[in-house]
Amino acid sequence: MRRGGNGVYRWVVAATLTASLVGCGTTSEDGVSGGDDAESVDTPQLGTCRALEPEDISLTFDDSPSVPCAGPHTAQTYAVGTMPPTFADSAYDSPEVGAYAFETCTAQLQKFLGGDESVVMRSLLTWAWFRPAPEAWEAGERWYRCDAVGGGEQSDELLNLPETARGILQGRPDDKWMACVEGASVDAGEKVPCSQTHDWRAVTTIKLGEPEDAYPGDRLVETKTRNFCSDSVGAWLNYPIDFDYGFTWFHEPEWDAGNRRSICWAKTSD
Repeated sequence: MRRGGNGVYRWVVAATLTASLVGCGTTSEDGVSGGDDAESVDTPQLGTCRALEPEDISLTFDDSPSVPCAGPHTAQTYAVGTMPPTFADSAYDSPEVGAYAFETCTAQLQKFLGGDESVVMRSLLTWAWFRPAPEAWEAGERWYRCDAVGGGEQSDELLNLPETARGILQGRPDDKWMACVEGASVDAGEKVPCSQTHDWRAVTTIKLGEPEDAYPGDRLVETKTRNFCSDSVGAWLNYPIDFDYGFTWFHEPEWDAGNRRSICWAKTSD
């Protein structure tokens, strides 16, 4: 928001994100990422690294080969496990499966990276999750795999990760892992690491509800986000007379998947 001496206010609204946070996605044309046989997807191993591409993030399963973590890689498996027995009869793409993956991968990512929910959400680091191939799912396999990745399916490329990404958001994270935007506005710009030239920085988040709360509606979410971000960004900038801010809020599908936060952006090159 820009606050002028005459009390006139202007706000810059970031685009609402409509991509699903649950990572259900779609398969490639042959249903496989990185292989020819859908049944070849093995039970995942914790700590494994891979060289995934942005388009791999939206796939439902992945059989790409592992690579040495000491070399270039864009993904690291930080959580694996078996879904509870309640999912024994669940459909492959059921909302409850996606919601379980969202809750599990999100919580475990925070522990793995060492940042709280707000820091992780304002970083370039996120997660992709995978499950057995459809044939294996039908046969009763119910494992899941959560991979830490630097970027998203809309990124031109994913960031290379260190030998291990464990703890890289502890304390004051390096700017190369934090989310900034280069461009005239948040929605029209390009998301870049804050270590690069940028015009906007994700500085705070607002929690809009508890896990058990029903979605309050688009209007209330947008209004509450806008008002909070106006005050929050102003405080972050040390209450200047004149400033711009942006905000990113999410719709009901993301709420149903488990997200309860919006993001506030400050117009700054720092």
